[in-house]
Amino acid sequence: MNHLYLHCRSGFEKECAAEINQLAAEKGVYGYSKTEPSTALVVYVSHQSDGAKQLLMQLDFKKLIFTRQWFAGAEVLQELPTDDRLTELLASAKQLPVASDVWPETTDTNDGKSLSALSRKFSKPFIQALKRHQRLAPKAQWRMHLLFLSGTSAVVGVAPINNSAAFAMGIPRLRQPSAAPSRATLKLEEAWHHFIPAAEWEQRLAGGMRGVDLGAAPGGWTWQLVKRGMFVDAVDNGPMAESLMDTGQVTHHLMDGFVYAPKKAVDWLVCDIADKPARTASLIGRWAEQRLFREAVFNLKLPMKQRYAEVIKLAERIANGLATAGVEADIAFKQLYHDREEVTGHIRLR
Repeated sequence: MNHLYLHCRSGFEKECAAEINQLAAEKGVYGYSKTEPSTALVVYVSHQSDGAKQLLMQLDFKKLIFTRQWFAGAEVLQELPTDDRLTELLASAKQLPVASDVWPETTDTNDGKSLSALSRKFSKPFIQALKRHQRLAPKAQWRMHLLFLSGTSAVVGVAPINNSAAFAMGIPRLRQPSAAPSRATLKLEEAWHHFIPAAEWEQRLAGGMRGVDLGAAPGGWTWQLVKRGMFVDAVDNGPMAESLMDTGQVTHHLMDGFVYAPKKAVDWLVCDIADKPARTASLIGRWAEQRLFREAVFNLKLPMKQRYAEVIKLAERIANGLATAGVEADIAFKQLYHDREEVTGHIRLR
């Protein structure tokens, strides 16, 4: 397994490749990335025969910023006969560890979506064949991924269940709540799914907590806090949805989020302000250094170039500021499915 396949957002292939190249080198795994613009896929080819497997075992998937999902396998099988794709794909699967189940996948592009029906349809006889050859076991630690790139090209690979995304292609199936004031609400919900284990939601997202939403209007992120039973200071010069104000849980502060300061520390700070990423990072850093929240979720709107380098620079700036202030914290970033030209950050103070 010397090929590592990484799903990413279309248009961010260079950032995904830059990240895996750096992290692989730090682990002593050497190779190169293959990318094509707007394909939503990066392939890292290791010079070692098991280099991709090493990366799956040594890197923490949750710390990857631009990778949505990953798996290791061999080269893509090309020119599969349309009347018998099964034989070659099954032979490739036999070279992999026994898996618990199979996820059919495509790339997250228009071309990829056109293959969804084929991928799902083919997965049924493929799974049956794997069972006949005893390549599936419910308690196995690996999950098999079947990725179709065209009607005649596909690849089979595996990833550790406990070190990969919990959703096929890294895309969570979240529904837009009809009562939420904007679609931006899904960004915060997805962030919670990614950064907070499900077993800890009741403790860390509890009713009665206090939160601040900077850049709140019309209230997509505030809605998520209110839904969890929190009391929210919503800060924005724009209007908030009346339905939120009617709950009695929201206080609207008509002012700039960059100048607002809470009277005392809150449980949650959320921030979705459209501004330069360095300015937003400095704002969040100041709040963290003063221990004005327990946890925070915020967005950084990225520049058009050097986007991976920008995220790393700002993450280090926040971490260095906290270290100087003597504040210990866990800091993480992820480009979520519902993000666009941005990444989502999470800070939890210890």
